[in-house]
Amino acid sequence: MSSYVIVGGSTGIGLSIANRLAGQGNTVSILSRTASNDWVSGIDHIPFDVLLDNVPEVPDEINGLVYCPGSINLKPFQSLSEQNFLDDFRINVTGAVRCTQAFLKSLKKTPGSSVLFFSTVAVAQGMPFHTSVSASKGAIEGLTRSLAAELAPKVRVNCIAPSITDTPLASKLLSTDEKKQKSGERHPMKRVGTAEDIAAMAVFLLSAEATWITGQIIGVDGGMSGLKPL
Repeated sequence: MSSYVIVGGSTGIGLSIANRLAGQGNTVSILSRTASNDWVSGIDHIPFDVLLDNVPEVPDEINGLVYCPGSINLKPFQSLSEQNFLDDFRINVTGAVRCTQAFLKSLKKTPGSSVLFFSTVAVAQGMPFHTSVSASKGAIEGLTRSLAAELAPKVRVNCIAPSITDTPLASKLLSTDEKKQKSGERHPMKRVGTAEDIAAMAVFLLSAEATWITGQIIGVDGGMSGLKPL
């Protein structure tokens, strides 16, 4: 049995990851503002706001840290204020740095431990109205590679870069069946992603089956990042 900490695991992708890990018999601690009625048994909730609170204490040894908080702040560049960029950077990058630093000693004590971050397909693709979120998620990709190099071979660090996924965070963009269909048609796989699509890769990267994988930005994006169908 392994021990995992998930920051922001009460909805969407974090919720799916938590339930998969707990369903395998692992110990899972969720650090989030609110609890969820959809968690399976065996999940411990610790109230935590990444923008306001000090990082709480967790088990002395942990096998994996997953940082899920993020933002989808889509506006024309000229409409974005400096504060918009700072807010996106705080939740996407500074929060990840604070949590990783707080748990690093516990991760280093555990053989085969790993850290998992999240980016977006928009960093590699270059999409209009994504300047703020892409700037902060681009920083996460740089953090992933640099931290993986620094912590190898004790701690692995990887990052998943999804395309749009049907979660509460993207609810405004996918609020109708028509919007979901149009968004899905932009992808080679002709649908938007689900939280389970992303969680499956996340749990693999955290597992002993991925012990030779570190410093990678892995697209789980319906083919968006690498394919251009005729």
